[in-house]
Order: sequence, then C-alpha cells, then structure tokens
Amino acid sequence: PPAREIPRAPRHKHRATGGRRNIHQKKRKFEMGRPAVLCKIGAKRVRPVRCRGGNMKYRGLRVDAGNFAWGSENCTKKVRILDVVYNSTSNELVRTKTLTKNTIVQIDAQPYLQWYSKKYGVDLRKKSKKGAAAAAKDAEVPEEKKSRHVIFKLKAREAKQKLDPAVEEQFQSGRLLASIASRPGQSGRCDGYVLEGEELTFYKKKLEKKKKA
Repeated sequence: PPAREIPRAPRHKHRATGGRRNIHQKKRKFEMGRPAVLCKIGAKRVRPVRCRGGNMKYRGLRVDAGNFAWGSENCTKKVRILDVVYNSTSNELVRTKTLTKNTIVQIDAQPYLQWYSKKYGVDLRKKSKKGAAAAAKDAEVPEEKKSRHVIFKLKAREAKQKLDPAVEEQFQSGRLLASIASRPGQSGRCDGYVLEGEELTFYKKKLEKKKKA
C-alpha cells in the first residue's frame, strides 16, 4: 500500500508565528513522501519503485561496488566499496555504514594500481616497505616482455607525470578515499570520484579530528 502517512505538505506544521494551522484539506497523493532507504554495504539488492507519471526509481538497499573516477588521471574503474569513514550529516550514518550522496568511503585501489602500472610502467606500492613486500609477491608471476619502443614510451610518460603525494601515500595501504556522487536510494547505483587535492586534505583533517575525539 502507498505510504500515505508521510506527507511533504506543511499543513501539519505550526505557522511562522507559532500558531496552529486549521487543516482544511486531507493528504494528497502528489504530496506523498516515502521512508528513507538508508542503503548499506552488501551484496547488490535493488528494488524498482513506480513513481508519479509512470517514472521509475531504483531503491538501492544494498550496494557493494560502483564506478569511481580518478579525475586527474581521467580514469574510471568499477571498484569495491570497503568501508564508510565520514558523513557530514551524522556519525550515526558512519557507524551503521550507510551510503548516501557525498558520503566519504574507502574503495579498493587495486584496479587503479594495475591501470597505472600498465600506463606508466610504475608499481606505486614499491615505494614503501610494506608495498614492496606485496609487490614482491606479485613479482613471482613472470613479467611480460616489453619491446624497446614500449619501454621508451612508458619512460616518456612517466617523466611528464606528476602524482599527488597524498594520493600516492594511500596506494601503499591499498585503499583510496572517495566521495559518492550518485544517490543510491534513487538510482540504485553507487558511483563517485577519488578524493584529491584540497578536498582530500579537508577530509583527512576531519578524519584526524574524529580520531582524536
């Protein structure tokens, strides 16, 4: 049955002066609201909802992956969402691992590592001891031979390449901070972008502050 008990009309509210309103008409279908979805991390579970005008919304009840863009590198990959770390609305949404628009999440860095390695011939994990150990494990698999032309091409690319140190540092842990740009409860998708530059600095400060508290 339609959730008629959640109206978006202001008739039930007090006036700006604090006075009571006389309710002169009943609830209307076009004023109907629906319960909050509060999408969580988990095996994909999406439900279609028929809306006004025959339009469809897709309720993302559980989502565990999405397309995340690495803006400065012009690279988008489908990656797993590992954890929710910050939400400006409430810490309750972090505790319950709820996915909303502009939630700051940790995503798996592996697809970007592979792409970077292929494009620039550089393994970003080798720059730290932990990462080097992980890279050494992978190195047990024989490396594909590259022609002289390809080697020079990769070197030329790397020479022009500048990577944000804060992003590079995150690659060592195998997790990147990202922001969700889509609305999982409306579209059933959880897409976003990797945090970089000033935005990354801003959210890192927020996270450090939260740890100290």
